[in-house]
Amino acid sequence: MAIVSSNAGSSAPRREPVLDAQPSPEEATGRPDDGLRPKRLDDYIGQDELKQVLGIAVQAAIGRGEALDHVLLYGPPGLGKTTMALVLAEELGVTCRITSAPALERPRDIVGLLVNVQPRDLLFIDEIHRLNRVAEELLYPAMEDRRLDLTVGKGSTARTRSLDLPPFTLVGATTKAGSLSSPLRDRFGLIQRLEFYGLEDLEAIVSRTADLLGVSLSAGACRRIAGCCRGTPRIANRLLRRVRDVACVQGRQNQIDEGLVSQALSLHRVDHRGLDAGDRRLLAQLDQHHDGGPVGLETLAAALGEDPTTLESVVEPFLLQQGLLVRTPRGRMLTEAARAHLREQEAA
Repeated sequence: MAIVSSNAGSSAPRREPVLDAQPSPEEATGRPDDGLRPKRLDDYIGQDELKQVLGIAVQAAIGRGEALDHVLLYGPPGLGKTTMALVLAEELGVTCRITSAPALERPRDIVGLLVNVQPRDLLFIDEIHRLNRVAEELLYPAMEDRRLDLTVGKGSTARTRSLDLPPFTLVGATTKAGSLSSPLRDRFGLIQRLEFYGLEDLEAIVSRTADLLGVSLSAGACRRIAGCCRGTPRIANRLLRRVRDVACVQGRQNQIDEGLVSQALSLHRVDHRGLDAGDRRLLAQLDQHHDGGPVGLETLAAALGEDPTTLESVVEPFLLQQGLLVRTPRGRMLTEAARAHLREQEAA
């Protein structure tokens, strides 16, 4: 589909979407992971409501010959925020420039990106909640008025110079939408959350990845991997690679069954619910040394030799989601489901 240029009544040929081929030193660029990422919305599995909303927005933008409105994608890691940004660029037929907020430490970093943006380009900023104040304030007029305000000189000789920017789309991704300032969040026209994936969608993702990797999975093997990946495609693809490694060593790439998957996951200490060794250590600590709790986060972290922030942001969310752990005003407590799971693992 042709993209209408900014000149009224004219049209521009469709540009192939590419990542910035020669990124500036301050720009961190992403690369599709082994060609596993889908290219179009029709190939993107799951997140049906998100695809419907963005699909309508893309078609409307193309029909009007305008840049897509700014998009904020938020949700847990590994659900496909970067992939969706690349898909949007493909659908729009524009260049996608990828960077992350920690890479934009100095004002000239964000200025360099903005002055080089081309009409209707898509600029993807990962971890956008980590933007510093200066970079964020430079984005305000750029997003709202397509204007870049620069301060030239110092002291009494300082003056402000404004540069006009072409229409572009900023896609921000974050795992902590609440950490964004209200002025920045309110400048996004589309704010969408990515949800954890259901088992059926995960099976389809595992099957698709297996085809791309050239391995043959039985239905049971596919279901086993999908059930152990915490509702997250990134983890599903990672587990599939580990299964492929074991199958390759055993010369069984074309006959991966549920037994082989169980063998590979056991080697990496991942159980049938997707819990890894770190998850079970926390549950066992509560069960064996604190009679199920309640125990404070700092105490648990010290006992396990972990950083409290790591426990709270990495380990606990999945355990809470699975109903294996509860947070109370007095601390963390095991549930009966967690005790049953631990006994099941001991018996196995």
